[in-house]
Amino acid sequence: MNLTPEERAEIFGDHDPEQYADEARERWGDTDAYRESQRRAASYTKQDWRRIQEEATEITEGLAALLRAGVPADSAEATALAERHREHISRWFYECSPEFHRCLADTYVSDPRFTATYDQTAPGLARYVHDAIKAVPAAS
Repeated sequence: MNLTPEERAEIFGDHDPEQYADEARERWGDTDAYRESQRRAASYTKQDWRRIQEEATEITEGLAALLRAGVPADSAEATALAERHREHISRWFYECSPEFHRCLADTYVSDPRFTATYDQTAPGLARYVHDAIKAVPAAS
């Protein structure tokens, strides 16, 4: 990541985006997706990271608003945002197929770190995001 410590703090706040870098490298370092993500991330500017964060926040907040409003996770609105989530990953990090996206959704509810990250936005959001991703029609 080509950001100064000050720029990282400005964009990510207290969150350290490289907190789990060693774990990620150990788990996925030999995959094409990991290598592609690393290659892309190395080229991003401060403005790119801002845009990435803004898009991610829009998607997450949109899903949280649906959850709070009682909209089912398998609704057209929720699955559209879940598909936007997948497209966001593909645009900025690595090609995220619908099949891989569904596997990724499993980590949102099986890894307490992912669950906590989503659930700090809205209680139950990790499960809601998981369920919305799983409900995206296969043709997407």
